[in-house]
Amino acid sequence: MPWMETISLFVLLAAGWFWFDSFQAREAGMRAARAACEAEDLLLLDDTVALGSLRPARDDEGRLRLRRVYHFEYSDTGDNRRDGQVTLLGSELLTLHLPQVQGPRWQQVSVKREDEQRQLPR
Repeated sequence: MPWMETISLFVLLAAGWFWFDSFQAREAGMRAARAACEAEDLLLLDDTVALGSLRPARDDEGRLRLRRVYHFEYSDTGDNRRDGQVTLLGSELLTLHLPQVQGPRWQQVSVKREDEQRQLPR
């Protein structure tokens, strides 16, 4: 087999492996985001994650892996969008960042006119 065909075949196989590995990592990121949102009683919006960054990194054993950071959006009230982040090393979950709203979810505010306040018993 000529060397150009060999290189082309190798590139095609590498691209296929990369596509399959990326698909598996994205599925792992989606599972992690869904599980975190369900555990915190949040709504995962658009039911998907989007790749934010991709770079090589080493795992605990020194092997070279692909580190992927996925971004997703969730809602705590149903009418807002908040950003979350999932970081994977290969298909292993490294971090899941899910910032929460500080304070109570629902804050009740009552406004009364001055004449109504005077009529209230003390």
